Amino acid sequence: MQSQTQHEYDQVISHCRALFLAKAHDYGTAWRIMRLPSVTDQIYIKAQRIRSIQEKGKQLVADGIDEEFVAIINYCVIALIQLHLPPDAPLDLDPERVADAYDEEVGINSQLLFAKNHDYGEAWRQMRVESITDIILMKLHRTKQIEDLGGNTYVSEGVEANYRDMLNYAVFALIKRGHIEQLRD
Repeated sequence: MQSQTQHEYDQVISHCRALFLAKAHDYGTAWRIMRLPSVTDQIYIKAQRIRSIQEKGKQLVADGIDEEFVAIINYCVIALIQLHLPPDAPLDLDPERVADAYDEEVGINSQLLFAKNHDYGEAWRQMRVESITDIILMKLHRTKQIEDLGGNTYVSEGVEANYRDMLNYAVFALIKRGHIEQLRD
């Protein structure tokens, strides 16, 4: 099961990375202007739209649920990159640096995923996509609370852990939805 998950994870991330880098080509690193709470709110908008479509059973705007999960993954990567860049890093980053930062953050996430998969026995495979959406929304509310506290928590792992979990849950949702092959197009 581990090798299947690795293959599926890599397929999803490959699609997300290609889209991220294509947008970096078109827009540069305009996302660098965003503070972390703004990135959190962008992820929230995407997750809330997914939930709304799930509950209503239809959508009126072209981008579907899969595209929103992809956006969640890429916004989580943006948040993680922002967290780890030095405060004096320029707004405009060179494309190679962006690609390297993307790969570094996703690599850390992949290690986390497989450590947790080992301990949890891939329990996510038994979950409903709607539950995964709810967990992402819960982690967003946690992240917002931690941000509102200025990062001063008693027992929380902090915002980084929440971004990493949301990224992996969004990958799980795409795997569960079974549209990995369409993502490659």
